[in-house]
Amino acid sequence: MNATIVLLPGDGIGPEVVKQARRVLEAIAARFGHKFELPEYPIGGNAIDSCGNPLPDETLEACRNSHAVLLGAVGGPKWDDPSAKTRPEAGLLRIRRELGLFANLRPTKTWDELLDASPLRREIVQGTDILFVRELTGGIYFGESGRKPHASGEEAWNVMIYSTGEIERVVRVAAEAARKRRGKLTSVDKANVLEVSRLWRQVAERVVKTEFPDLEYNVVLVDAMAMHLISRPRDFDVVVTGNLFGDILTDEASMLPGSLGLLPSASIGSTGPGLFEPIHGSAPDLVGKNLANPLATILAAAMLLRQSLNLETEAKAIEDTVSRVLKAGHRTKDIAGGGPSIGTTQMGDLVVAGLNS
Repeated sequence: MNATIVLLPGDGIGPEVVKQARRVLEAIAARFGHKFELPEYPIGGNAIDSCGNPLPDETLEACRNSHAVLLGAVGGPKWDDPSAKTRPEAGLLRIRRELGLFANLRPTKTWDELLDASPLRREIVQGTDILFVRELTGGIYFGESGRKPHASGEEAWNVMIYSTGEIERVVRVAAEAARKRRGKLTSVDKANVLEVSRLWRQVAERVVKTEFPDLEYNVVLVDAMAMHLISRPRDFDVVVTGNLFGDILTDEASMLPGSLGLLPSASIGSTGPGLFEPIHGSAPDLVGKNLANPLATILAAAMLLRQSLNLETEAKAIEDTVSRVLKAGHRTKDIAGGGPSIGTTQMGDLVVAGLNS
């Protein structure tokens, strides 16, 4: 296969972890006889510094013309001024919108080798395997917002809006995924309070009952779901929810395996390239110290191969190699539990060596 995979290293530890994922993709290409073009483009804070735009036109055009996009991270203290004209995160929101990436897939799986890294008891988290499907281009993050004078100073507002079509398409993505997994789909909302959630519940139930009657389907309120995730996470298979709730719940769930450094994600649309990234942030305190865990980005590369290029065998090769590296006891600092640890580059070395063996 010949494919163009655009790399967006971004800010903070993004360049360090994307470098290791690049090496893994190059190893896969060599092992399986593919040709991957891997051009790099700026996004986020570094793009603001270089051209005043968190998503330069050149970057966006390259992404549109690619088969898939691999992102590191955006943002950091340097660009945190709330009065700034633009922020790094604006580039991320825009690329999702411009590429039509309405569904975010976040697998949350515990590794038997790392159960003791979780803050929860082994018997609670062992066997957890959840796929979160978060709506990504609607909801309160994209609704009307503003400020106006108030007797006490100011008041601010954000509007949460969802249309029938936006709900239908993300529920279908989640339902299709559930069919390929264990056949269980959970929809999360706040229908006891929010009118938006009442529409969400109504539409989701109709789509599932009419188009996916074979699925085991249930609905959970978001506050209850927050509790269930830390008390009985094994009960869930595929979970679909809106932008705000998905943002919060997936960060909570990321603690089940014990580290953000193990969790990849994919943002996909109906057509065009998908965007793949680790769910961790730019971690400015780790920059340049060879301490960042590259496994989430490497696993995001595996998701990229599977979702965008239909290379299941190659994706499985990466995932199996990561599993063998962990079984052998190799750990970066975030998952070492105070024991011996290796650096970012050394972890990349081990994965590449495993793929080449």
